[in-house]
Amino acid sequence: MRGELLDPFLHYLAVEKGLARNTLEAYSRDLITYLDFLEGEGIASLAETTKLTVMAFIQRLQKKGLSMRSITRALVALRGLYRYLSQEGYLEVNPLEDMELPRLSSTLPHVLTVQDVERLLAQPDAESPRGVRDGAMLELLYATGMRVSELVDLPTSGLNLEVGFVTVRGKGGKERIVPIGEVAMERVRSYLEQARPAILKGRESPYLFLNNRGGRLSRQGFWKILRTYALQAGITKRISPHTLRHSFATHLLERGADLRFIQAMLGHVDISTTQVYTHVNQEYLRQLHRQFHPRP
Repeated sequence: MRGELLDPFLHYLAVEKGLARNTLEAYSRDLITYLDFLEGEGIASLAETTKLTVMAFIQRLQKKGLSMRSITRALVALRGLYRYLSQEGYLEVNPLEDMELPRLSSTLPHVLTVQDVERLLAQPDAESPRGVRDGAMLELLYATGMRVSELVDLPTSGLNLEVGFVTVRGKGGKERIVPIGEVAMERVRSYLEQARPAILKGRESPYLFLNNRGGRLSRQGFWKILRTYALQAGITKRISPHTLRHSFATHLLERGADLRFIQAMLGHVDISTTQVYTHVNQEYLRQLHRQFHPRP
């Protein structure tokens, strides 16, 4: 049942819906967990399931301690699978046809202050190939607001340092053009001229940023690099590659950038996704008020 049902559905999501690789992998894990649950319950076919079956599965996930966000993602995957199988004639009845998803409470993203970012960007050693590479990566990530997956997948052909922009391939393979600041361009240029050839040692690679063996840098590899420099910079708050993306958007908004401009830079399809940064900005202003007003 697993390969027979899941493979066509995931192929449909990738080809016709254009979902990103990371999303497909997450959906695949959720659906495999569901099918394992059905097997444990002695249910041999999805045609035997009902809404109560799905609710029992959700209760199992809750007992395992999964967050509401993860449970909602699993429900999205299940609802999509049942809808697909119903449309394709595999199922006569879709038990989740009228199921509504739980509303998630909007959590504000973690951001760094401008001073935190400046300390972070000052950490890499400008005298070593690795340090030059790391400095260029961090600077480019903060200058463009790219996702870490977009950064590690970025080819050298995506750069245009003469004009000052980078072509980013985002979720669903959609491309967007993002400008680069002078500081980031200078660091990337130094990396291309000095560090990258030293790391490659005569080899070739289409990717801009490479690991120490000259291969494509992984997301996990970049995460470790970022955490190392954050500790060196004395940043104790929680930090991830997405923190730089959030900081990029928040700092632009604080300095008066239009929300539509930030939306285009981040590659958000829906403006409501970008609007979370207005809440971040409001919270920042409230903190300043509490800190400095004589009658907070």
